Amino acid sequence: MTATSPRLKHEVKDLALAPLGRQRIEWAGREMPVLRQIRDRFAQEKPLANIRLVACCHVTTETANLAIALKAGGADSLLIASNPLSTQDDVAACLVADYGIPVFAIKGEDNETYHRHVQIALDHRPNVIIDDGCDVVATLVQHRQHQLADLIGTTEETTTGIVRLRSMLRDGVLTFPAINVNDADTKHFFDNRYGTGQSTLDGIIRATNILLAGKTLVVAGYGWCGKGTALRARGLGANVIVTEIDPIRAIEAVMDGFRVLPMAEAASVGDLFVTVTGNKHVIRAEHFDVMKDGAIVCNSGHFDIEIDLKSLGAKAKEIKTVRPFTQEYHLQNGKSVIVLGEGRLINLAAAEGHPSAVMDMSFANQALGCEYLVKNQGKLEPGIHSIPTEVDQEIARLKLQAMGIKIDTLTPEQIEYINSWSSGT
Repeated sequence: MTATSPRLKHEVKDLALAPLGRQRIEWAGREMPVLRQIRDRFAQEKPLANIRLVACCHVTTETANLAIALKAGGADSLLIASNPLSTQDDVAACLVADYGIPVFAIKGEDNETYHRHVQIALDHRPNVIIDDGCDVVATLVQHRQHQLADLIGTTEETTTGIVRLRSMLRDGVLTFPAINVNDADTKHFFDNRYGTGQSTLDGIIRATNILLAGKTLVVAGYGWCGKGTALRARGLGANVIVTEIDPIRAIEAVMDGFRVLPMAEAASVGDLFVTVTGNKHVIRAEHFDVMKDGAIVCNSGHFDIEIDLKSLGAKAKEIKTVRPFTQEYHLQNGKSVIVLGEGRLINLAAAEGHPSAVMDMSFANQALGCEYLVKNQGKLEPGIHSIPTEVDQEIARLKLQAMGIKIDTLTPEQIEYINSWSSGT
């Protein structure tokens, strides 16, 4: 650790919180052995030396371990929050005070502050951008074209961000390489499914202290995040309904044992609603009209647009905070709807986000994705690139090794067989 210079620019809630942040960062690091091995190698090899790097991420204990690994690799890093309610203030303070990493993030910051922090990040003139949701990259492309010459590339680990990058690619404005961390097998199979599943329900329970057993819980979207949320909710005794627009995912949900309904029908029977679609206004005015009195709605998608809170607010005669991160909208029809976490990521607004053991693999992908961009500078075509399969496999191998689990290897005979077309029945 290195003590911060008093001139180090930062904007955090209170540097006095740093000792608690350090304890929590170190605790999370115990569950992140793959990232620790990468950090140790980075410290020796310095693959990111002289690279200006901006990370727009949820400022959590797990992200802190990533930031520390990137600095060990030689990166000149700056960190901002990717969501106004996802910052852990003690973690932000520790990164500034103990590791000398400039952080601009405060839990509860308003939208104006958030966008100002995006501008501060771009003032760093990044060569590499780690983005959660593509806000920094989109702002760069829209408003700072003159800085594109500085950019080697970006990495993105959210479904929402990948959707935006694909739109940029279709519009012909993605003129640099982007690494799709989100679709790495060691990311979405585990982070999206097990991480989102557990942390979403953790946030709901912390915000409400309700019993999930016996409740009807509606999951909007059956991607990997939706699958994990539905799976964990069923495990706690909830009766789970899934809503979908994709017929294949809908069939999958049915065959996984869940009831599938349109939101128009599910709205009147659900006790609790969780949106995980990455799209806009999945729960809308007409759905609020038919909900049960006291229905609870929350979001675990990246942005706070999945629930149409503007139309809900227009229907309300009173909005009252009844618990931390829990607001009750008293409607003109005499019923109430309860919104958790202001419609933002409930797992980070009211809880601590994904467990560090699963983020170990996600952030290993991020660190190695940055290294891959730098090592292949000038060689990668503009567009969206997958994490190389060999990197994905190596992360899985290191994770198994850290867990003390061994697997089989192919015999020479088996290798010959699967590489031959002449052997049959």
